[in-house]
Amino acid sequence: MNRRTFLLGTMSGLTVLAVSGCTPRRPVPSPSATATAVPPPPTPGDVPQPSAFRRTAWSTDPMSYGAASFQTVGSSPADREALRQPVDGRLFFAGEHTDGDDPGTVQGARASGVRAAAEVVAAASTDDRVAIVGAGVAGATAARELADAGYNVVVIEGRDRSGGRIHTDDAGDWPFPVELGAAWLAGSSAIALGRDLTLLGVDTADFNVRAQQRTPDGDIVPPTPVAPNAVTEALAWAAKQRTDVTVAQALQESGAGELSTEENAVGVSDAERLATFITTDVVAPTGANADQLSSWYAPDPTLTHEGDRLVTGGFQKLVQTALDGIDVLPSSVVSGIIASDRGISLRLSRGESLSADRVIITVPLGVLQTGAIEFDPPLPFSHRAAIGQLGMGLREKLVLRFDEPFWSTDATVWTVLDDPSYPLWFNLEPVTGEPILVAIVGGDRAKAQAEGSDDDALAAALASLAPFVDPAASAPQAQDGSAPSAPARAPGAAPG
Repeated sequence: MNRRTFLLGTMSGLTVLAVSGCTPRRPVPSPSATATAVPPPPTPGDVPQPSAFRRTAWSTDPMSYGAASFQTVGSSPADREALRQPVDGRLFFAGEHTDGDDPGTVQGARASGVRAAAEVVAAASTDDRVAIVGAGVAGATAARELADAGYNVVVIEGRDRSGGRIHTDDAGDWPFPVELGAAWLAGSSAIALGRDLTLLGVDTADFNVRAQQRTPDGDIVPPTPVAPNAVTEALAWAAKQRTDVTVAQALQESGAGELSTEENAVGVSDAERLATFITTDVVAPTGANADQLSSWYAPDPTLTHEGDRLVTGGFQKLVQTALDGIDVLPSSVVSGIIASDRGISLRLSRGESLSADRVIITVPLGVLQTGAIEFDPPLPFSHRAAIGQLGMGLREKLVLRFDEPFWSTDATVWTVLDDPSYPLWFNLEPVTGEPILVAIVGGDRAKAQAEGSDDDALAAALASLAPFVDPAASAPQAQDGSAPSAPARAPGAAPG
């Protein structure tokens, strides 16, 4: 099973590429006849203010309560299978959390929509009215399939926009549409998705991973496979055990996580490398803390990303095109679903009710876990157990645009050792030609970003970027000297 998770636009296995395919380059000082003072380490004050920025808060968004599902200890792919089973031929389920091949991905969500639509066709006549709860990828795909088959379809969406966890911000202060949700095409299962985007005229760009790691003082950390090797060893040990354990337990109980604390020439120990690797290559891609994530179903730390592509032309067009000509009710939050032999009644939070013969439920796992939708009668135990067993990963994104690059490296993936806030960055300049940086955080760090203020997030981001300041470059400011344009917290942050 492909366990890579890409719905909020990050990748697993990135730091392993740093240790296998990146040759660090140190700046060489110009010869001088006299001794010169060693420049002090870069500080947050050396990082210019961005001219614009956006940030997400999926973790606290009541329309998602997280980014993508993951396997906890005690859960298994059988939970996803249980969750996608129809109930009494009237309730059907779709969404990335129900897909067995590509959970946590756009392609998994699309596949679930196709499956759910086929299940409805097998159970219903074209005279039946089908309601679909959620206008994300899964809901839009199912709606398109059913509408093309001649069914009367209505899509009910809680936000004021379609797309779900695909959220394209095409504000005019950005050189190309900014993806605040899904942004990557990764793996062989995304090939068909890439072809469809091309047919829609949605631009994508090759994302060649060139990784570089630095200390907080700006020193480049020489590559070594010690961290991914430790995780690989721990997961291999866990796979042989009688019962599942968390990734954190596997590292401890196998002994693979007992790495040296002795520092090398740039003041870095193997133990520090491992801690950062866990943050950037386990927690960030899954959204799960190491003490939550199943070691049996954790991402493979040796995955490579050859052929991965970045969406730069408006991912949301995929959903908008699928919904063309279909009745969509925006800003309509479903709070209750009442099923009987006569059909389904959907209660909206504003007091109205809608009737349907069949319903496809595509809301994210995080929403189901909160009980925001009351089912009458309650869902079968197998469904409720699966909802409780699976985990909902927390991942957030912060996007900064600068007038000019303040960095000199052409690495596309940056990591910072021991950074408390934003240890993982993507440099989009080599890919798009624009000085744009994207940070991804997962787990507890994601929750902290979602709950914090814009000012705090920006200050922490600039502090995290200080190690990449090029001492030879001047510090450009926003063109008019003003503060960066505000993110408005709307992207992915509030119900629509």
